[in-house]
Amino acid sequence: MSFLKNFVTICAAIFFIFLLMSLGAMSSQFNPTSTFNKVSKSSILNLELEGVIMDGKSVLEPIRDYAAEENIKGVLLQLNSPGGVVGPSQEIYAELMRIKNELKKPVVVVSSSMAASGGYYIASAGSKVVTNPGTLMGSIGVIMQFADLSELYSWAKIKPQSITSGALKDAGSESRPMTEEERVYFKEMIDEVQSQFIRDILANRKIAEHIVEKYTDGRIFTGETAVELGFADQIGTYSDAKKMIGEMTGLGDDPEMFTPPKKRPDIYEVIGEMKSGLVKVNPFEQRLKLLGKPLAIMPGYID
Repeated sequence: MSFLKNFVTICAAIFFIFLLMSLGAMSSQFNPTSTFNKVSKSSILNLELEGVIMDGKSVLEPIRDYAAEENIKGVLLQLNSPGGVVGPSQEIYAELMRIKNELKKPVVVVSSSMAASGGYYIASAGSKVVTNPGTLMGSIGVIMQFADLSELYSWAKIKPQSITSGALKDAGSESRPMTEEERVYFKEMIDEVQSQFIRDILANRKIAEHIVEKYTDGRIFTGETAVELGFADQIGTYSDAKKMIGEMTGLGDDPEMFTPPKKRPDIYEVIGEMKSGLVKVNPFEQRLKLLGKPLAIMPGYID
């Protein structure tokens, strides 16, 4: 009986794998990875960036697909983010700078709720930054967090062991307290990234250096203060930003907007989403994913 049960289980597993392979082959034929639509008339590329920045694909992919199109005359980015991982924030920043400097097209960034830390890093690349008076901005700074689980390991009678090629190869390990050498090492890294952040703000926003130094200690300020200090250009809404980019590109007060179509997920992504939908998201697990990464993120999002 046990043999029959195992045989049925194995057959079912083989059938499921075969089904996935078949559906995957079909998806490659009927759901091509590229959903590129040619821009048929002079337009503004309309992009959105919402939430914590983990990889930036939602903005990077449409920029790389459409920004160089002849009929795209400028970019309007709706940005509402507390920041996130430094690398992707810098990558989006670099793409916006490329649009301005290489493609010679204006970029307007508008934020209705928050453009903080890595979010502000991205916003600073805009030709113009539009904000609501109560928008949360700033939080210009870098943070890395680590977890010391040595007491938990001890309680569980676990003794982790590492063999490394160098003294700092396992720096930040959760299995033991951090050494003073490691603290200095990570602090130097954070300071270097912070210097990059400040350098790019000074290059783009043309704010007096003493003001930047004062407001790059991680503090949050409002959109109204941001305009007063020069971190943003104008108090306004999405409609104001749309009018601004229209005037900058010569397309008028109500320019044609091109919103890139969302790429349809293939069968494997759909199954992954279905699976994740069955499992309750653990906030502690989410936080663990951010440990040990240089973050430009507003306080409260990883506490």
